[in-house]
Amino acid sequence: MCSGGHSWSCNHVREGGMLIDLSRLDAVEIDADAMVAKVGPGVRGNALDALLETQGLFFPVGHCYGVGLGGYLLQGGFGWCSRVLGMACESVLGIDYVDADGTLRHASEHENAEVLWAARGSGPGFFGVVVRFHLRLVRRPPVIGGALAFYPGARFGAIIRWAQSVGSQVPASVELMFVFSRDAAGEAGVMMIAAVFAETEADAMRDLAFLDARPDGALEFKPFKSNSLAVLTEMTMSHYPEGHNHIVDNLWTHASGDALLPALSHILDDAPAVPCHFIWMNWSPKRRRPDMAFSLEDETYIAIYGIWQDPAHENRVATWVEQGIARLQPFSTGIQLADENLARRAAPFMAPENHARLEALRVRHDPDARFHTYAHAGAGR
Repeated sequence: MCSGGHSWSCNHVREGGMLIDLSRLDAVEIDADAMVAKVGPGVRGNALDALLETQGLFFPVGHCYGVGLGGYLLQGGFGWCSRVLGMACESVLGIDYVDADGTLRHASEHENAEVLWAARGSGPGFFGVVVRFHLRLVRRPPVIGGALAFYPGARFGAIIRWAQSVGSQVPASVELMFVFSRDAAGEAGVMMIAAVFAETEADAMRDLAFLDARPDGALEFKPFKSNSLAVLTEMTMSHYPEGHNHIVDNLWTHASGDALLPALSHILDDAPAVPCHFIWMNWSPKRRRPDMAFSLEDETYIAIYGIWQDPAHENRVATWVEQGIARLQPFSTGIQLADENLARRAAPFMAPENHARLEALRVRHDPDARFHTYAHAGAGR
């Protein structure tokens, strides 16, 4: 199924399969009193957020424009304010779906509960067609904003060590991320982004106080500024220009900065020019997750984004991503769906017991294998 969002490796597409376009199922119903929204899978996250903002409501939508909620919610939903609110799929109260025999059904905690369990994190391995999501909403954080810093590549090692050392102490209200890239002249640089969601500006400043101990040597530091979520999303999109091709891969890890530095240094040294980049995102989960298919995460998230426009650059960019991930593989505890590359590389994205449970449910609900399972190294069914 295609809801209009990004899946860099097109893990949902198979030779001889049928792709169902759900992008025009984009209706939104918001019940502000009940704090619930009903949304079609083709609704873009940024469009939902714009509607919610007018009513002072919030949902942890994705970080980029244009991401359809269908794929985003099924694969987990690694979104804005998710360190506080959890993965977006945790706020899925129910789904309306067409099952393998063509019947329209509803799943919730009280009806077809095992199907809802599967829908929360199975991604392209889900054995149904979701036509509507029922979402739990929360009150919109009164203060949204962030701080920025820009460093030369020479401070790379110090930044990695510092990021790893402070990660577990960063307040849940803060998303701390680093973007590493090289400009057209080959000069390496680092952008540090600390987005914050708070009740007051005083709370935001308090939660960002750990930045006072940031590595020295910054070319520029921009202290906290209140912004809209749309502005934060626009800043994120500056790394993902339209009209480009992508090859992306990722991993979770809890390895130390010192252990990761040799591999990361090679990746930065070999990096093609922007818009190619890689990110380090502090996650350090502090929430206890509900029982659901989504079941694999770790302290740090690293993703490599190969982005090109000229066909002559494809092999160079693809090789950089694949070799970079291979260098980091010894430290990986798994991957996140959506930024994965399962068509080329098999990797765990779910706890083994959850994966076994999902496959048992698949046999029960789709005995004739009408829906494809995951593309591990190009293999599917």
